[in-house]
Amino acid sequence: MKFLDLAKVYIRSGSGGNGCVSFRREKYIEFGGPDGGSGGTGGDVIVEAVDGLNTLIDFRYQQHFFAQNGQGGMGRMKTGADGKDIILRVPVGTEIMEEDGETVIADITELGQRVVLAKGGNGGFGNAHFKSSTNQAPRRANPGLEGVERTIWLRLKLIADAGLLGLPNAGKSTFLAATSNARPKVADYPFTTLHPNLGVVGVDGAEFVVADIPGLIEGASEGRGLGDLFLGHVERCSVLLHLVDGTADEVAEDYRTIINELEAYGGELADKPRVTVLNKVDSLDDELREMQRESLEAEVGGPVMMMSGASGEGVTEVLRALRAEISEDRLRQKIGDEGEAEPWRP
Repeated sequence: MKFLDLAKVYIRSGSGGNGCVSFRREKYIEFGGPDGGSGGTGGDVIVEAVDGLNTLIDFRYQQHFFAQNGQGGMGRMKTGADGKDIILRVPVGTEIMEEDGETVIADITELGQRVVLAKGGNGGFGNAHFKSSTNQAPRRANPGLEGVERTIWLRLKLIADAGLLGLPNAGKSTFLAATSNARPKVADYPFTTLHPNLGVVGVDGAEFVVADIPGLIEGASEGRGLGDLFLGHVERCSVLLHLVDGTADEVAEDYRTIINELEAYGGELADKPRVTVLNKVDSLDDELREMQRESLEAEVGGPVMMMSGASGEGVTEVLRALRAEISEDRLRQKIGDEGEAEPWRP
């Protein structure tokens, strides 16, 4: 499945049906009077969060969504039929923004959540609505209200509990592959990861979701590399895991590069809890490990953990540190930890 996290769509709600001017003309009925019905209401444009989607790729092939217009009123007091609504089905975590790309209309964060983006127009009154003791034969009817037409942006921000940060080739995809069933592409060249990946990891009987995003480089906020748009996928995370390549010459400089890009991105991302880890320590001897760790701790101003995603060294301790930063209501208990029943057999 192709991954798309930004889409521009054009929507229009249905217009209301026109009211009808009609009079009852029937044999032996001397004073029939007005009997024009009102128009039907136009359909709404609704966005709904559904299960089983993790991309906006469907909106690449269809960008225009128009709800049905209401039917006009008819004689014999017949009200026009209402127009059918049109529903945009999006994955959980989608933000709906105005055409300027900044003003947020709605944030879809729960499964089944529905938001009306454009309300259908009301139907016009028929002439039967205007009859009174002083106006017993009105010859007027209202037109239906026009539908609402607007252009909106859909932006997907994946919902994860922990997010991975680091320069290209810092070992983020290797860590995700080692701790979950996700199988991101792993290779020894920069920008192996071109789109975000999600994986469910478990430790001490609890499970949480980890998001792996493409690596950042210096100047990503100005569009270098793959840019910093993918940072939106870790905005909802409770904690960030910052991986620093232990085999690099200047680990402190690599750390500062990522922090500068977080601050340039803005928002609350730079203030989120972070767990800093020196990765690929299986390639270092004991003396070089300590030297790199001390250099990184001096830059971080706090403790730095050591880990190797390839060999598994220190991975469990890192997962426990992430788990400690995630609130209990976001954790899921691992199935089968508490007295799993015997498997079903035919």
